[in-house]
Amino acid sequence: MINVNLDLVRKYDISAPRYTSYPTAVEFRDFATPAPLLAHLDRSNRDATLPLSLYFHLPFCETLCWFCGCTTVITLNHQSSDTYLDYLEKEVALLAPRVHRDRKVVQLHYGGGTPTFFQPPQLARLAALIRQHFSFAPEAELSVEVDPRRLSHAQVVALRESGFNRASLGVQDFNPQVQEAVHRIQPRAMTEQAINWLRAEGFTSLNLDLIYGLPYQTVASFTDTLEQVLELNPDRLAVFSYAHVPWMKPAQKILERESALPPPETKLAMLKLITETLTSRGYVYIGMDHFAKATDELAVAQAARTLQRNFQGYSTRAGTEILAFGISAISQTPHSYRQNHKTLEPYYAALDRGEVPALRGRELSEEDARRRDIIMRVMCHLQLDYAALSREFGFDFAARYATELARLAPLAADGLVEISAGGVRVTELGRLFLRNIAVCFDAYYAPESKRHSRTV
Repeated sequence: MINVNLDLVRKYDISAPRYTSYPTAVEFRDFATPAPLLAHLDRSNRDATLPLSLYFHLPFCETLCWFCGCTTVITLNHQSSDTYLDYLEKEVALLAPRVHRDRKVVQLHYGGGTPTFFQPPQLARLAALIRQHFSFAPEAELSVEVDPRRLSHAQVVALRESGFNRASLGVQDFNPQVQEAVHRIQPRAMTEQAINWLRAEGFTSLNLDLIYGLPYQTVASFTDTLEQVLELNPDRLAVFSYAHVPWMKPAQKILERESALPPPETKLAMLKLITETLTSRGYVYIGMDHFAKATDELAVAQAARTLQRNFQGYSTRAGTEILAFGISAISQTPHSYRQNHKTLEPYYAALDRGEVPALRGRELSEEDARRRDIIMRVMCHLQLDYAALSREFGFDFAARYATELARLAPLAADGLVEISAGGVRVTELGRLFLRNIAVCFDAYYAPESKRHSRTV
């Protein structure tokens, strides 16, 4: 079990990136044309052995959860899905010919929004479109985000028939008062039914999402939620700290009117409860918000150093190129990021003109690429091997990054990392502070910036 020292949590509670990318999305810029960013896709496509990870952003939700920070489109009109699929077909038709047919898809993820806003025929249509244009590896992981409030058994069957084998279910909290306050009524029975359907149809890994820091949550109420969740026996858990960013997500201002957001000390106590409870009940602390059973592929991937971090969080497939479709979706090549338009109108308009719907992104310098590698090793592998990095980079790593390594000294004094002549190792306690460790290598980080969420 990991014992959480709240004095250290208070000390290291800063505003910092979540490092789903490096450089982070706040460093992206607008391009006059997507051509420079597409050139990076063409460049990486010369390697027919480079595996692919596909992401499809399905943004529609019937109602808005007031805590939500995702890119969503709120509508009750399910015909919107058919229109959106028409445009996904156009986007796939533009990009798929640039991808070598011998390249294999090792991962596919549907994110949202609510992917299960799409009905079985629409889910089947999307799956057929993808398989028409891309070849899958036999061991590919296909995952989908599921809203138990918007799920039917027929949808589960349609997803499984399309090859999906992993699902992530939003729960957030089982307390009725909390659910009402955040505009997400979801009784436990509803979640349990979804889990039973998914397991019965052969899904091999189920993740449950929780959020702490919501209105009316207390240590006692969240203890009850956590115990109920453990009774459901998920393979993975993602337990997020609520990020209150009303300047970015205006709907969150509604939660301020509740006057019931838990005070910082209560939130810290919930963090301690979560970490100590889950690590004492058989879950491996992957890092940050993520926990997994030791037998789950996420924990296995971390042990094998094949874990990767991307815009969907932790991923079991390292070394992949990400090709993303739909509004706000972010593609990643070894030397670039490319983000689609964030709203439907410009996204649709670009595709009607026969253009790739992306005008924002980032080209990585060689130094950016090196620092991305360093930060991802911290976040995923929990260590830095000086000799291995020196061989990879072609220079003395410890000498070149002496200033950055010196920044780790206070963290080492507090027991978050261990520094030796051969490298850096994140301790068990340090897994809670991965963002604080990674930020030491971020050339763009500004401590006074409020562009990022708090680490706690």
